[in-house]
Amino acid sequence: MARLTCCLVLAISAVAATAAAQAKPTMPKQGDTLSLAGAPDWPQKLTWLYASPSAGDAAGKVVLHWFCSPSPRQVAKDCAADLERVIALRDTGHVYIIAYIAGSQYDAKKLDPIRESEGVGRGTVAFGPQVVKLMKDLGVAEGAIVVDVEGKVKAVTTSGDLNELDARDKVVTGLAGDIHDFTTSHENPATVRIGDKFPLTFKVQLASWLAYSQKTPMEFTLTAPKDIKCDAMALHGDQLKISGQTLIATVTCSAPRGVYEAQGKIRFGYDTPAGAHGTGEDGATFKFEVK
Repeated sequence: MARLTCCLVLAISAVAATAAAQAKPTMPKQGDTLSLAGAPDWPQKLTWLYASPSAGDAAGKVVLHWFCSPSPRQVAKDCAADLERVIALRDTGHVYIIAYIAGSQYDAKKLDPIRESEGVGRGTVAFGPQVVKLMKDLGVAEGAIVVDVEGKVKAVTTSGDLNELDARDKVVTGLAGDIHDFTTSHENPATVRIGDKFPLTFKVQLASWLAYSQKTPMEFTLTAPKDIKCDAMALHGDQLKISGQTLIATVTCSAPRGVYEAQGKIRFGYDTPAGAHGTGEDGATFKFEVK
């Protein structure tokens, strides 16, 4: 009986393996997750005009998987026209292009949206027989897949129709416009009783693809009327708290009766996955009444 069970398991495994091998790549749908390497059923070893897709360079950007073929003639014409659109999207600085050209290296260079040094770090280009087969299996001669910073598919196009391209570009532009390296917020009680101590808190929420850096000194400064007494008017380094992607600056104050405003300013540094360094700064006004 055990021997029969073993044979059945082996047979089922063989059938499953054969089915997986015969499964054709499929075009993802809106809402699917898509990595830089494409879907799991896409070929994972492609020939690239430049380096393979870089997670560091693509981090924090909208990813556009762009498909084009140098034939037939009308498709080639449509692709050449769309190429200018794709280059314009690339040049916003918030879009990473992965182009798939169903042809030779010569064809790939003609339809290359990266343009060598002009687009270094902004994408790459695949070409050759594997791409030809991939696009044939996907049933697309020209098209695109728009993926947001979280890896979710937001739009799919399968033609050079101008209305479809306009809609695609609108989605890309909208997603790119929503990309922020960081956001800030501040908190304080609106009303405080005389004699009570109260917190003034400033928070920075750093994007998930970035990391706080010590290359730029972190600091928070508070400017307030002289009647307001706080345990600190400036915080530096470890006096600010980091919890995951959130940077928190808090001072505790008290004040006599009155209506007050105080200004807080924060400055910090962050690193990108590609090794670049950035500096962030922002300010806020705390408004409260002591009574």
